[in-house]
Amino acid sequence: MRFGIVILPQDRWADAAKKWQRAESLGFDHAWTYDHLSWRSLAGEPWHATVPTLTAAAMVTSTISLGTWVASPNFRHPVTFAKELATLDDIAQGRITLGVGSGGTGFDAHVLGQPDLSPRERHERFTEFVEGLDVLLRHEGVGGPISFEGQWFTAREARMVGEPVQRPRLPFLIAANGPKGLRLVARHGQGWVTTGRSAESLEGWWDGVAELRRRLDDTLDAAGRDPGTIRRCLSLDAAPRYSLDSIEAFRDAYGRADELGFSDIVSHWPRAEGIYAGDERILDDIAADLADRHRQKSELE
Repeated sequence: MRFGIVILPQDRWADAAKKWQRAESLGFDHAWTYDHLSWRSLAGEPWHATVPTLTAAAMVTSTISLGTWVASPNFRHPVTFAKELATLDDIAQGRITLGVGSGGTGFDAHVLGQPDLSPRERHERFTEFVEGLDVLLRHEGVGGPISFEGQWFTAREARMVGEPVQRPRLPFLIAANGPKGLRLVARHGQGWVTTGRSAESLEGWWDGVAELRRRLDDTLDAAGRDPGTIRRCLSLDAAPRYSLDSIEAFRDAYGRADELGFSDIVSHWPRAEGIYAGDERILDDIAADLADRHRQKSELE
């Protein structure tokens, strides 16, 4: 099972660069940053832009996979975002993964004067966003034209100047918990991201994760999709307990996710205070624990 870390885009780059480099040196498989204009309780704090942050991270690392956790159509258009992603994947030499979701109903959904959307409208917009990105990022060769017209997004003779390194396109990890979103995963996703369901207890949260995993399997079966072609990625810190609160908490989360068949787990880099507060020294313990698990697995094989 692969382990990823989310590095929130809050630090000046001189300090942030050290975190991205440390994530790679510790042997973590992937590192992510949020794709928001601001976020919840941290709205009054520094918050840097996503694509420049990932571009800079690509320049100071060489092996770790990088990505968005997660992008949304709340403030993005497929044409402009596809060009950014393609260029970013070129700079990172094929290390970019697009984590993408329907978009929340908070700051990002209103800051540009957007109207309130119903859940149905948000899903329809999400579907168009993913389908537009799929068409654009699969385009081979500089030029065009690429045209599509929907209720939410239109492209008129768009041209993809710049191409992603990965073929047929960079992978999509689609965040979804509902039935419509899971069907979108089955159609377009190379992976699935879930936060589970809201629950007051840790056991209740894990029960919800297990149920969502079963629903994904049923959806893949109905779509004729081989379950083995889908990465299953669990956002551990959506649980009522921070996964890096202690090494014991991490080991418990790792074991439960492994039993449920997840291929990837993702935690958040410890912050000094507030949400995800913790001690950064735990990252060394986790790296050692993961290395030991991988060594034991190799010996068994």
